Parts: sequence; structure tokens; C-alpha cells
Amino acid sequence: MILETVIVGALGTNCYILGCERTRQAIVIDPGDDPSDILGALRRHRLAVERLVVTHAHFDHLLAARTLQETLGAPFYLSAADRAELRAMRPTAMMWIGRDPGEPPEVNGDVAPGSAVLVGDLSLEVRGTPGHSPGGVTYVDHEGRRAFTGDTVFSGSIGRTDLPGGNLEVLLEAIRREILSLPDDYALLPGHGPSSTVLQERTSNPFLVASSPSSYRR
Repeated sequence: MILETVIVGALGTNCYILGCERTRQAIVIDPGDDPSDILGALRRHRLAVERLVVTHAHFDHLLAARTLQETLGAPFYLSAADRAELRAMRPTAMMWIGRDPGEPPEVNGDVAPGSAVLVGDLSLEVRGTPGHSPGGVTYVDHEGRRAFTGDTVFSGSIGRTDLPGGNLEVLLEAIRREILSLPDDYALLPGHGPSSTVLQERTSNPFLVASSPSSYRR
């Protein structure tokens, strides 16, 4: 399995390229900006993109999606609950980074909690982790023992909930239910910043330590 992280955009978003070594097919998770950098990484690994997916539809996680969609002919998927965030991409980006990114990507399908994203020999379980946005999801790679958490949880922190559609109680419950229930050694690959593990966040994350029941300790 091939995994490369490309840090993109003004907000330093982690874009993850996950590729199948046998078929050379790939999934791009959170193509947040800088499409030329993402395309360069794909060329280096000789990968063909089968799906573009996002953990949530905030602008800094999808600004490169339309260019990649048009250049590669790859379909774009997101949670249906984040359609409003997708529609707000253009004005929000202009407010935050001062440039017009153009129209958002065309949505070719939805990812739904409980489903799986399948590409080549890769399989990512989709877990619903709302709270930072209404349709936030986490993609769990059980074979690789890791989870792509977007802006749900970071190393030592959690996603902000003061944006439209955010909800702190919903976010904390989603983290406890869908992320802290994973085995301790699973790596957590967030939307920004360094990676962590389930154990590290459960035992040292100040937002989670006091609210993590023993039933989530594995």
C-alpha cells in the first residue's frame, strides 16, 4: 500500500494519497489546494485516481478537487449532510484567503456512515463524525491500522465548533463513539498537523481525557 501526505494550501491541510500497489489505483483524501503538487505526487507513484473524497466540505479540504476532477476525470464524493458547506465554498474561501477559487466540484456521489470506499485492494470504512461540520466523516483503513480523521480530532486537540453547523457535544460524542473505540495502536491522521494514535489522544488530549469512559479503552 502506498501512502503519501501532501501539505497544501494557506491553512496547511494534509492531503492524503492512498494507493494500491497491485492495481496502481488511488484515493485522494482532502484535496485542499495546490493541485499541481498533488498531481506531481500521483505521477511519482504512477497512480491513477479512482476517487476524490473529503472528510468534510470546508473550503480548505477541497479547493483542488475541481481541477483534479477535470484533469483526471475522477469522481468526487462527500457526505450528503455537508452539501450546504460545499455551496458556501466560494464565498468562504474569498473571505478567508482573499481569492476566488471558482465553482466547487461536481458531486458524483455520497459517502455514508457504515459504507466502505473500495479502490483496488483498498477498503476504507466510513464512520460518521459530525460536530466540526454536519457531515464530517472519518475513513478507517483497518488493514493499515489507521484512520483519516479530518478536522474531528488532532494531536492534542479537537476540531473547532464555532463555525456554522458546528456542535461541541456532537463532536465529543462522535470522537468517543467512532474514534476512541478503535484499538489503541491505530494511527490517527488528521486534516492539519502531525499524526497521533488512539492511545495518545485518549490518555493525553485535554479535551478527551476527562470524558473518555473505560468502555472505550482497548
